[in-house]
Amino acid sequence: MVSPEFMAAVQQTAHDVLLWVGFGTLVGLAAKAVMPGRDPGGAVVTMMIGIVGSVIGCGVLMYFRAGTELSPISFVGFFAAVGGAFILLLCYRLLSGTLITEAEDGDKEVTRRNRRRRKEVLLREGN
Repeated sequence: MVSPEFMAAVQQTAHDVLLWVGFGTLVGLAAKAVMPGRDPGGAVVTMMIGIVGSVIGCGVLMYFRAGTELSPISFVGFFAAVGGAFILLLCYRLLSGTLITEAEDGDKEVTRRNRRRRKEVLLREGN
């Protein structure tokens, strides 16, 4: 037999995980909506950026407002989480190379990538 305390702890843990997944997805979507341009990654990356951004944003806000207890699932916490996710998304774009592309003369990889993007744009426009 499983003890009722153990089942209550499992239920609370499952509730917290689902809450963070949902909240992280909303925060990640909000951060991607605020940042202009095309975003790398899919749904899982958006969710992870939202969850980690929530921890970063709320942690930084609690650090600078000493003695303040902040829940990410609040009005101020949501904006702090979106700010943290925005900064994380900016770092992710910088590291993935989609924000800044540098090339030297004769760099074939950047030339290939730019040609592929031009072809995709032309195909979308119907030319």
